[in-house]
Amino acid sequence: MDQIPHEFAIGGIYMPPLLIASMLGVIAAMVTARLLNRYRLSKYFFYPPLVLLALMVIYTILFEMFVIRM
Repeated sequence: MDQIPHEFAIGGIYMPPLLIASMLGVIAAMVTARLLNRYRLSKYFFYPPLVLLALMVIYTILFEMFVIRM
């Protein structure tokens, strides 16, 4: 028997695990980008919005692999 859910129920609405992981990835990337801007480290990147997009993808994959575990 597989006890890992294939979807999450939040408020009676079923959501796929990738949607939850992507929402967590976007939030984590925005926090990281805010910290990079606060400490003035984003000036070392060529195009900071592309770095934000890359962080979103990286965090989404990490949340999918280690937190959600399909």
